[in-house]
Amino acid sequence: MPTLEIKTEKKLKVQFVKIHPKAQLPVYATEGSAGMDLVNVLEKPLTLQPSERGKVPTGLIMILENGYEGQVRPRSGLAAKYGITLTNCVGTVDSDYRGEICCLMINLGNEPYTIQPGERIAQLVIAPVIQVETELIDKIPEETVRGTGGFGSTGK
Repeated sequence: MPTLEIKTEKKLKVQFVKIHPKAQLPVYATEGSAGMDLVNVLEKPLTLQPSERGKVPTGLIMILENGYEGQVRPRSGLAAKYGITLTNCVGTVDSDYRGEICCLMINLGNEPYTIQPGERIAQLVIAPVIQVETELIDKIPEETVRGTGGFGSTGK
C-alpha cells in the first residue's frame, strides 16, 4: 500500500522560552506523531495517590502565532497503564498566554503513581483556531430530522 505523503509549503514556527535549566523542547517521538512530548521539570518525584491531583511544571513558555492554540493532551500510555490523565482532559494554551505550560494531572487508577523528574507527562498538539461572531436569534430557523434527540438517541 502506498504511503500518504502530506506536503506543506512552510511549517509553523513555534518558539519556546526555557524558564528552568532542566526544561526540554517538546519533540515528536516519531515522524507521524501528531503531538510533541512534554517533559516535566520536577525537582523531586511527585506521588499522586488515587483521585489526587497535581500541577506539574514543564519549565517552558510558548510563543504561538495568533490564530493557533496549543492543546495539552494526556499520554495514552500513562492513561492505559496507570490511570494517569489530565484533570481538564485537554488543556488549551491560548496564543496570547505567556505563562509556564503546566499539566494538571490526576490519578484515576487504584494505586499511587510516582511521576519521576524528567518523565514525559503529556503531549502538545498545535491546532488552528477559528474565532466566530455570535448572534442571538429568537427561534430555531428550521427543524432537523434529529431535532432535540441527544445522549444516545441515534443508537449505539
